[in-house]
Amino acid sequence: MVDLKGLKFSKMHGIGNDFPIIDETKGKVISEEDKPEACRILCHRNFGVGGDGVLFVEPSDVADIGYRMFNPDGSEAEMCGNGIRCFGDFVYRKGILKKEKMAVETRAGIKTIEITLEDDEPVLFKVDMGLSTFKTPEIPMISEMDEFLDCELEVLDTTFNLTAVSVGNPHAIIFVDDLDEIDIDKYGPAIEAHEVFPEKINVHFVEVISKNEGKMRTWERGAGVTLACGTGATSTAISGYKLGLFDSNILLHLPGGDLKFNVYEKDDALGAFMKGPAELVYDGEF
Repeated sequence: MVDLKGLKFSKMHGIGNDFPIIDETKGKVISEEDKPEACRILCHRNFGVGGDGVLFVEPSDVADIGYRMFNPDGSEAEMCGNGIRCFGDFVYRKGILKKEKMAVETRAGIKTIEITLEDDEPVLFKVDMGLSTFKTPEIPMISEMDEFLDCELEVLDTTFNLTAVSVGNPHAIIFVDDLDEIDIDKYGPAIEAHEVFPEKINVHFVEVISKNEGKMRTWERGAGVTLACGTGATSTAISGYKLGLFDSNILLHLPGGDLKFNVYEKDDALGAFMKGPAELVYDGEF
C-alpha cells in the first residue's frame, strides 16, 4: 500500500463537488505509478479524506500553471468544471499564482479562470470552458450518426432520448419531464458503461424549468452520484441551447448549488462561460 503519512493537502469544494488538492509545483509529492492507488485511498470517505476526485497543481510550459485530476477509482480525468474553480481558489489563496486571470493547462486544453476578489479573498470564478463537439467519433461514441442529438438509446428496460457531447470529456445529456422519477442509481451506471461508449461517459438527467433555467442530477464516470459536475452542467447548457430548449443565458440548479452559464458561438461550434463559487474547507495532513 502507498504510504501517504505526512502528505499535506487542502480540502475544497465547488457547490458540493469536493476534492483534496495537492501542490506539486516544486516537485512530485506522489510518484506517477503511485497516483492511482493514492487517489483511491484519499477519496475513500471512511478510511481516507473523502472526495469526488483529487486535484494536482503542476508547473506548465504552455500556460500559467498546470492542472491534473484523478477520479475516485484512480483513473485520470480530462477536466472537471467544479474542480477547476477549486483549483483557481487554491493557487491564488496559497500564493502559488497571484493572478486574477490565469491560463490553466488541462488534459482538455488550456482554460482561462477569472477571479472576483473581496478583500483579496477569492469569492467567484468565471471559467471559459472552451468549445464543445457533438461529433460521435470525437466523444467517442460508436454510432452510424455523425451527431447523436436527442436520439433513442435502449438502456436496460427502457429507452431514453439522449444527446452525446464532449467539452474535453464525454457527457450524455437526457432531458426528462420529471427529475424525481428517475432512478439514477439504476440507469446512471448502465449508461456510463453502455457498449456504445468505449471510454465510458458521464451521465446527466435534466428537467427544463424555463428557457433560462433548469435542474439536473449527475452520475459521474468513475465516481457515481455527485452533488455537482461543472463540465456536465456546461454540457447541459450547451446541449439545451443546441436543441432549442434553453436560451444563451442559463441558470442550472444542481443538488449542491447553482451555476450560471453564457453559451456562445465560435468557429461553427458552441462554447460556454461558467460562473460559480469555490470554498476552502480545511488544510490537512494525512
